[in-house]
Amino acid sequence: MATENNRSQKVGLIGTGFVGSSFAYSLMQRGIASELVLIDANADKAVGETMDLNHGLSFTKPMKITAGNYSDLAGSKVVVISAGTSQRPGETRLDLLARNAAIFRSIIPQVVRHNPGGIILIATNPVDILTYISLKESSLPPSKVIGSGTILDTARFRFLLGQYYEVDTRSVHSYIVGEHGDSEIPLWSMANIGGVRLQEFAPLKNKQYDQEEMNRLFISVRDAAYEIIKRKGASYYAIGLGLLSIVESILGNYRSVLSISTLMTGQYGVRDICLSLPSVVGENGIEEILTLPMNAEEQEGFRVSANKLKATLHNLHS
Repeated sequence: MATENNRSQKVGLIGTGFVGSSFAYSLMQRGIASELVLIDANADKAVGETMDLNHGLSFTKPMKITAGNYSDLAGSKVVVISAGTSQRPGETRLDLLARNAAIFRSIIPQVVRHNPGGIILIATNPVDILTYISLKESSLPPSKVIGSGTILDTARFRFLLGQYYEVDTRSVHSYIVGEHGDSEIPLWSMANIGGVRLQEFAPLKNKQYDQEEMNRLFISVRDAAYEIIKRKGASYYAIGLGLLSIVESILGNYRSVLSISTLMTGQYGVRDICLSLPSVVGENGIEEILTLPMNAEEQEGFRVSANKLKATLHNLHS
């Protein structure tokens, strides 16, 4: 029987493709977990990744890394799921739904059976709908089922804004909310650099704030995955680090504010679908969903994003 202390340091990973292995590699380097269990439908792949990671342990903090099966997830504080089929060139995230929904309906019951007290973190696309399906299949409280959501879109947004305004990405405070996909919404009304709104910051850099130019920047954010997939086949390093930031906040109870996907319960008039809003993430999973002062246009965009996902979910079930 795992002790609570052991539970707090153990992580499970289901799916050792590009995203899963990138997460595992970053987790090992950060040295925040005492144990990592890798599971894959292709058992040899999981074993191979485990061997490769273990061979690097002399360069990092001590950690137990094994390949296993669902029963080995027992005692995990968080189980990351990146299993599923990947996005193909020219394919939208929502096109993936039918194929990956079936995979998740077989995975989630096994995870909950062997690790009923843990948190589930979903990375597979379309992440919002798969988070919703995972929530229903697991019967866990919404705080325990988290989608990576727009954590990567927000990171891309901050990077491009930092590049444009010639400042450190970490000094840019901005969010992408809604769907992780084509209907996502940039919160221009709250975007700032070091507490200074973009409209006031631009003159400090001898720039004139141009919303049309900013909208073009957002399109680069929204379409980034398509551009990366076109060039190298898949996107995985940045989302691996995004998953790490969520897991780190859970293991360390950091209570970081992260733009992750969770069940909406009336925010901006949206219910019964998973979407991204900035949320406080700690040892219990999602500790609090922040209600932001979005302007009317942003709130409407959020509702449109929700309705799009609900329609897709309805089509899946019809």
